[in-house]
Amino acid sequence: MKYQTKKTIMTGVPSQSRREPAAPARPQAAEHKVVRLLAVESESQEADLLISELRRHGYEAEQVRTGAEALQQYRKVDLLLVDLDLPDLDGVELCRSIRAVCDVAIIVVTARDTELDRVLSLRAGADDYVVKPYSLTELTARIEAVMRRVRLQPFVPEDVIAVGSLRIDQRAREIRLDGRHIEATRKEFDLLYLLASRPGSVFSRRQIMTQVWRDPRGKPGRTIDTHVSSLRSKLGCSEWITTVRGVGFRFGTS
Repeated sequence: MKYQTKKTIMTGVPSQSRREPAAPARPQAAEHKVVRLLAVESESQEADLLISELRRHGYEAEQVRTGAEALQQYRKVDLLLVDLDLPDLDGVELCRSIRAVCDVAIIVVTARDTELDRVLSLRAGADDYVVKPYSLTELTARIEAVMRRVRLQPFVPEDVIAVGSLRIDQRAREIRLDGRHIEATRKEFDLLYLLASRPGSVFSRRQIMTQVWRDPRGKPGRTIDTHVSSLRSKLGCSEWITTVRGVGFRFGTS
């Protein structure tokens, strides 16, 4: 990670100089819970240095190098630091996919410094935008500011979604309708759970491919339609999943 001091620009996370006061130790929530961070950064050396410094400042920090890995880990943390240049998925699309189903805090950390990239990232759901090179002091201050705005609470995934007579248990991976167990494949369950997590919200085919199939570049083809058709048949009513022509699908109530 590149960063900037008052006089020079260097590569790597800065160690504190004698001229710069040490950054405040540990940003914590009001409940004194340490903030859990996930850095989504493809450059391994930059990521290693960043994680080391964040941990030294009291954060619980981990790293992943791809968007697909981030989609598997984001529910376990309080805030993501997302680089826009990832090998498998553009960071803006990653922000949009995560924001569609989760309110976890997101800060974009990138070398891109155009107004368009800023606007697209913020509209996709990012809470802040930091341009490389930057100082660790600035980054930690922005993390604290974002966490204050979102009023940090430990994120607890919604294990059970109950809508009318339909009950979806994420932990047991079980679907029940009127108390009756509904058999579903792994992808069918993941698709239904994704749609039901935001009732009324429309999920695009690209978002579904990214979230359910972990394949942001894959072409949906008839794959999604086949799974939707199967779910409708098993649930006994097409109104549980509504097709939004030209856009995607949304969860409804039967």
